[in-house]
Amino acid sequence: MKKILVVDDDNEVKDVLLEMLEKNGFSPIGASGGRQAIDIFNKDIPDAVLLDLRMPDMDGIETMKELKKIDPDVPIIIITAYGDIPTAVEVIKLGAYDFLVKPIKTDILSVILKRAIEKLELKREVKRLNTAFTASLEYMFGRSQIMKEIIKQIYQVSQSAFSTLLEGETGTGKSFVASIIHNLSKRAEKPFVKVDIGTIPDTLIESELFGYEKGAFTGAEKKKMGFFEIADGGTILIEELENIPPSIQGKLLSVVEEKSIYHLGSTSPTDIDVRIISSTNMDVRQALKDKRLREDLFFRLSEFMISLPPLRERLEDLPFLAQRFLEDCSSELGKDIKEISDNAMKLLLGYHWPGNVRELKNVIKRAALLSYNDVILPEHIEFLSLDKTDDKKPSSLLPLKELSAFVVKDAESNAIRRALRITDGNKSKAALLLKIDYKTLLTKIKEYGIR
Repeated sequence: MKKILVVDDDNEVKDVLLEMLEKNGFSPIGASGGRQAIDIFNKDIPDAVLLDLRMPDMDGIETMKELKKIDPDVPIIIITAYGDIPTAVEVIKLGAYDFLVKPIKTDILSVILKRAIEKLELKREVKRLNTAFTASLEYMFGRSQIMKEIIKQIYQVSQSAFSTLLEGETGTGKSFVASIIHNLSKRAEKPFVKVDIGTIPDTLIESELFGYEKGAFTGAEKKKMGFFEIADGGTILIEELENIPPSIQGKLLSVVEEKSIYHLGSTSPTDIDVRIISSTNMDVRQALKDKRLREDLFFRLSEFMISLPPLRERLEDLPFLAQRFLEDCSSELGKDIKEISDNAMKLLLGYHWPGNVRELKNVIKRAALLSYNDVILPEHIEFLSLDKTDDKKPSSLLPLKELSAFVVKDAESNAIRRALRITDGNKSKAALLLKIDYKTLLTKIKEYGIR
């Protein structure tokens, strides 16, 4: 039964409302004034509130403001014997769900309460799903602050129709992020098409993207749809964007602007409705500087940008991800490997991870295959020794006490290098980006030998 808090200083009116609500299947709770209502609300959040506007200790508006501070979602219906339009408009603006004038009709009140509670339950369900969504993405990506921010960005952009550019090194999960954005969007029931430009010969990119007519070229024996047509209504992911030849970049720009394509060999446009997500493992600014990517196309495709950090810049996520991958592959291999030893974890944390999360997953899978007990030991991942010149020497291993300092220095060094790349070497802008003062930045650049 839904709990309804009834707040009215007139005990006779309050008792009538309590009886009315109980007869209509609600569970009512009475309060004789604003302060008592706040105490009850604090102890047991109701599903809705019926609140008298004029009361001696605290009026309805003041009480409503206090209740909204505790839980802004609970619907509050103002009731009064002194109804007028300006007052009704004011309380609705302040957050009241509705405004009713006494005497209140049972059937009208019952309908309003049911609608208000349905709206509350929908809000609570959305919040629950958002919490579950965040938790599930943290389980997949990690729980570092930088990944929590990226998870927020993923959710925000998925609710929009923005074209999105994903930037990050190989193995950082760009394709996976693109699929999540699609699956959370309004286009989720439509196709999600991935196009890896790097695997298509330059001479075939146009026909693969836009399709062709029969007889358009030697060997074109029948009409063929391109990737854009296949993705119509859904999302297309264009991987390795910077590898698209300049001539095709111009045609792609036209597709984005006009929302139509031309089959190779056709002079008639075909309308399409496709959301474009693109990705690159290059520094986009460098690609623009090198003229590998057109500026006008970049601006069209990057209404929203997400930069996925390399694993070495978020090493705090590594132990969690490694353990998760271990659980997954142990189950796949039919083994019961419970943990990664401290010394093995030290090797994992000290490695540079050029292949990022994808490489970590493969390393853990290989280690699980090699292990014949319930723990991953250093010998199962000895190829990740910190000293690459001789990875079997014990001297190449860092003591555990020194590991945290090593991780911090490595993370700082990588963050500074990335900030300098983003700002094209401008140290003042890099310091602002890193939220440190200029002198500290210079000190660290000298300390880490950054040029």
